[in-house]
Order: sequence, then C-alpha cells, then structure tokens
Amino acid sequence: MKPIYKRLLIKLSGEALAGNKGFGIDMEKVNNISENIKICSDMGAEIGIVVGGGNFWRGRTSENMDRTRADHMGMLATVINSLALADALERVGLDVRVQTAISMREIAEPYIRNRAVRHLEKGRVVIFGCGTGNPFFSTDTAAALRAAEIDAEIFFKCTNVDGVYTGDPKRDADAKKYDELSFLDVLNNGLQVMDSTAASLCMDNNIPILVFNLDNPENIVKALCGENIGTIVK
Repeated sequence: MKPIYKRLLIKLSGEALAGNKGFGIDMEKVNNISENIKICSDMGAEIGIVVGGGNFWRGRTSENMDRTRADHMGMLATVINSLALADALERVGLDVRVQTAISMREIAEPYIRNRAVRHLEKGRVVIFGCGTGNPFFSTDTAAALRAAEIDAEIFFKCTNVDGVYTGDPKRDADAKKYDELSFLDVLNNGLQVMDSTAASLCMDNNIPILVFNLDNPENIVKALCGENIGTIVK
C-alpha cells in the first residue's frame, strides 16, 4: 500500500477514545489507534491530530451552567485525551508534541503555527488540544482551522458511523449512505457531518473531508492509501 496524502489532519472524537466503555479512556482502543497512526507515519505521512473531549464533558449540553465556563471545562477534557494519546503514540515509537490553544506550559507547548509545521516536517506527530481556545466553537471547527493552518491535504473525521447518510442509520433502516458529497450539499441539506462553521471553513480553504468509522482503527491506514471507505466531502 502507498499513501496518497502527505500531510493530514485527523479528528478523533472523545467517544472514539472511550471505546465500548462510553466514558473515560479505553487504553486498549487508544493503543490500537496509535499502532495504526504509527503505520501511517512510517509510510511518510505528516500527521496532525485534534481530539475531542466528549468522553468526559460536553459544554453545549451542560444544564444551568454558563456556556463559556462549560466550554472551558470541555477544553480541559481535550487535554486529558491529548496527553493519553501522546503517551500511547510514544510507546509505539513515535515522536510526539502536544500543543494547546490555552497556555499550560508545564504540560504542553503553546500552539504556534510555525512550530507545529516544523514538527510535522521533522516527522513528529502533533496533537492539538483545547480546541480553538475560544468558547462557542466545536472541536470540529478547531480541526478545520488547524487543517487550514498546517496546509493539510485532507481532513479525516473519524466517527462511530461508516459515512454520511440521508438519515440516522441507527434509527432509520431506509437511510442511504453517500459515497461523495459537495460542501454545498452538506450545508444546504443540513447533513450531520459536522457543524456549519467547520464545513464552511473547509470549503473556503478547499480541504476535502473524509468521514469514516473508527470501530476498526485500520481504516485510518486504508483511508491514507485511498481505499474506498466512508464518505468524501469536497
């Protein structure tokens, strides 16, 4: 297998790191993900990763709490996940840097775009924590922003479904899977790929999005090598 992309941005949801537990971190699942990211890196791919925090906290669904404070708590959850993923990646032999949009110098580098790109050029995996560093923006939007900033060729959105459907495949047996969509299809039809801010950012910067299932972490390698999995939005 040969990779068809040189530099990519991978978005991992917090739920992906929780595995079947549904909450917290399933290190067996994280280790499996890390092994496949290692394969991609060994192929020469330059890899940036944005991690969500939904396995610990979701700011937008917190009740009776100031949204800004709730979102800040969610940003801290992404740092827990980033450090756990960094540890697993280092144990499979990768050189890793964690950068955070909110300064916490004792445990991570501050996000600096040029430094991040230099790490990528040197073969290091860069994990971006704290989302954008601002409330009211999702980690999908943070991933789209970082993808644009590091000049990623593609945005891998790893989810718990195997692509984008006409409806919720868990509830609608007649839901049909799309193989390919345009950004305007996503925005005009309100398809649940990601929030509209993230989709618009990718559209404006001509960054395709590949949505696929992470139940099998080998899909990351398959996607890198151009196998026909998931749904491509471009």
